[in-house]
This record gives sequence, C-alpha cells and structure tokens, in this order.
Amino acid sequence: MLTHVRAQLGKALFHRVAGPDGPAARVRIHHTPGPRWFGPDRPIRTVHGDASMFIGGLSALLLQSLHPLAMAAVAAHSGYRGDPWGRLQRTSTFLAVTTYGTAADAQQAVDHVRRIHQRIRGTTPEGIAYHAADPHLLGWVHAAETDSFLRAHERFGARPLDAAGYDAYVADTARVAEALGVTDPPRDRRELAEVLDAYRPELRVTAQARAAARFLLLQPPLPLPARPFYAGLAANAVALLPPWARGVLWLPRLPVVEDIAVRPAGQALTRTIRWAMTPPPRSRPS
Repeated sequence: MLTHVRAQLGKALFHRVAGPDGPAARVRIHHTPGPRWFGPDRPIRTVHGDASMFIGGLSALLLQSLHPLAMAAVAAHSGYRGDPWGRLQRTSTFLAVTTYGTAADAQQAVDHVRRIHQRIRGTTPEGIAYHAADPHLLGWVHAAETDSFLRAHERFGARPLDAAGYDAYVADTARVAEALGVTDPPRDRRELAEVLDAYRPELRVTAQARAAARFLLLQPPLPLPARPFYAGLAANAVALLPPWARGVLWLPRLPVVEDIAVRPAGQALTRTIRWAMTPPPRSRPS
C-alpha cells in the first residue's frame, strides 16, 4: 500500500513539474550519450536535483518580481496566470536540460530562450522601456534565482554543501548565465552577494509585483485538498527571502512561528517530496 502511495504521489508531482512529455524528456536528457556541460560530481547537479528546489523556485519568483522591468516583462509576456503550470514545466525542463543534458541539447535550449528574449520588448506602466535580452536585466534574474536555489538547498537540502561547494555551485550557474547573455555573472557566494546589493537601488514593489505575490501565495491554481501542503511550501519560500526583500514586499516576519512551525513544516514537506520522487530500491531476487 505504501509503495503504491509513493508511486502515485511521485507520478503526480512529476507530471505537475515536467508535464505530459516529462517521461520522454527525462529519458532523452539523462540517457542520450555525449559530453555534458557539467560532470556528475558538479554541485549544480546536487542542488538542482534536490526537493529543496520546490521552495527555492517559489522564493526566486518572489525575489525576481522586485525589479520593475523584470516584473513588467513577466506580467505582459510570460502567461503565468493563464498557463502557470506550462510556465513551470518549461522552466523545469530548461533547468534539467542545461544541468544534466548533453552539451548540444543544452546549447539548443539556451539558443531557444535567447530567441524568445530577443522578441520580448515593451514598457512598464510608468512608460519605462524594457527588453528581455538586456544583459543587466538578465543579470538580476540570474542572481535572484541562484541565491534562492542556494539558500533553499542550504536549509532544506538532503546533503547540504560546504562553503567551497556553494561557491562552486555559483560558478556552475555562471556557465549557463553567460550562455544566456549575462555579462560577467558572479562566480562565488561573495560576488553573488555583492551583485544582489548592487541591484537594490533599482528594486521596488509595484502593483504587478503585489499581484504576482497574491497569485503565488494566496491563489495557487491547485485543488483545495492540495492547498494546505502548498501553503507550507509558500510560507517557507517567504521565510527564505532576504529580510530586506520581505520588507519591500510587505511580508511580515514572525520569528517564533517560523522557527517552531514554518521551518519544520518545510523540512517535512521536502522530505516527503524527496521520498515520493525517488524510486524505491529494487529488491534483489532471492
């Protein structure tokens, strides 16, 4: 019975994250022979393959929304409200291909994203022009994402890395960032913190950012039975944000509640996701 529950939960989670083409994509990504951008011992494989990414991904979206130009581009072009699961599946597939796929497939995925970015232009509600291919804007999206994934893995990962390992993770992500068009991305944790600090004068909460936060935290496109579990992930995504980002987003901090209830819930949820999505070991024939 427990094995059946595990299999069904894992299948449902994988379908949500990877979409109907997920099984075929997984075979192609992991089993196609050829050189990879990252070898099996690289930290990016450890971080991106962990259940902590469920929390890190939500936290990254909240943090990224604080740049008005990035948020305006997302609001106008990403379709996150009309097709949130499709957006998630495209993002997760891109991460999987660039992290685990062949070098040729990784480059093809990057080239596809760059073509899309070239077409995305517009203006904010205040009339400021943006272009998704702008290296400066791409730099913010990359830094916010990398910091969020790193923080989530450090807190909820099955095997947290040491300081050198997380520096190497930042260096690994810089390989993908440069391919996407980011100029001189950070290559260790110290540089990552400096980059995030340098963007802070440009950051503010907009009506579009508040709407995105409400959608992500309060109006997820999920059936009612699944919402309490999602709420646990969302609460931990908020708790993971840097204090200054929470202040900008007007998200309160309740240290006692977070320490006693929120973080333990996040640990339990990530352990459950990890258990469900990891195939049980095959028993040896007697």
